Amino acid sequence: MATQSDVFPAEKPTPANGERFASLREFYPFYLYEHRNTTSRRLHFIGTSLLFPVLFYALFTQTWWMLLLIPVIGYGFAWVGHAFFEHNKPATFQYPGYSLASDFLMAKDILVGRVPF
Repeated sequence: MATQSDVFPAEKPTPANGERFASLREFYPFYLYEHRNTTSRRLHFIGTSLLFPVLFYALFTQTWWMLLLIPVIGYGFAWVGHAFFEHNKPATFQYPGYSLASDFLMAKDILVGRVPF
């Protein structure tokens, strides 16, 4: 099982070119740095995990309006984590694609024990 010091960079990573992250591989350490708080990380994991039952239920029952809940659930939990526990600005605003992909990567890393829950 991974520990905080094994996974999270000690210093905030910056883009190699000094301006913007050029790849998900380069961005993910920054994402992990922004999610060092255990409660925030758990809220992210819960929000990401709840997306799937809502998606499957909406598709199975053809309750299409429920698809509108997906971003509310995913981002709602995450933004509460950032506002009240991390006290930082979500990366979604500056890096929406990398941030979304990193949400799923971190959830996977939590499940396999690479990132502490």
